[in-house]
Amino acid sequence: MEVKELHMFSICAYRESPYLEACIRSVLGQNYPTKAILCTSTPSPFLEGMAKKYRLPYYVREGESNIRDDWNFAYAMADARLVTIAHQDDCYRAGYVRALVNSFYRFQDMTLFSTDAITVKNGHPLRTERLRLVKKLLRLGLRSPYMNHLSWVKKSALMFGNSICCPSCTYNKEHLGDVLFTSDFQFVLDWENLFTLAERPGRWICAEEPLVFHRIHREAATSACMGENRREFEEVKMFERIWPQPLTKLWMKGYRRAYGAYVGNIDEDKH
Repeated sequence: MEVKELHMFSICAYRESPYLEACIRSVLGQNYPTKAILCTSTPSPFLEGMAKKYRLPYYVREGESNIRDDWNFAYAMADARLVTIAHQDDCYRAGYVRALVNSFYRFQDMTLFSTDAITVKNGHPLRTERLRLVKKLLRLGLRSPYMNHLSWVKKSALMFGNSICCPSCTYNKEHLGDVLFTSDFQFVLDWENLFTLAERPGRWICAEEPLVFHRIHREAATSACMGENRREFEEVKMFERIWPQPLTKLWMKGYRRAYGAYVGNIDEDKH
């Protein structure tokens, strides 16, 4: 039987992102051996050209584009034990895979690996972002090897919102199976998926070194969801799953204020 790769980046591409090439370069520039593939549900000469330029296997999913099916397709196409679904607008520091593999060899029951991330807005990293500091506090339990296999500890990182950066996540496919995302949500798809995975056996490890640059801009799915008010609707549903309704209303007051700070003053990114 052919042995699977240890790790693979599965780059989920949509249309013609001006940031895709930087993403590809970052995953191919890792200081630990890995592989990468390019997956899409919106095939184009641009994407095919990128795949050829960087000699990446290129996979096209038939059917209408949607986040859940596109992510599941990217996950399924990666023939590796550890799979990172890379978002086309984001970049990975060269030490990402090395940190991942070190954690994996130390804890064989690891089902999820993630890292801290720096938000890039208008071409500039937001290194003093208050929301980032809050998320680091929520993830404290995931840094303890004595606790980060417990369901309640994993859920503690998700109780006040999703403190785990989605593009920083690597999933252990051997433990989690071939289908990863089952949610009908679009914006909080990753949050609900993590909450479900938290109930399953396995250790979650978060490396607090910022090894991912997460870009927000006008064309990003996150901004579109908030423009259509889907984010608020879906987050209310998630909070109602976790908290009594009076507390949900309280948490959402803070979230409404955070929306403007997250996408406010986004100019065309020239970088």
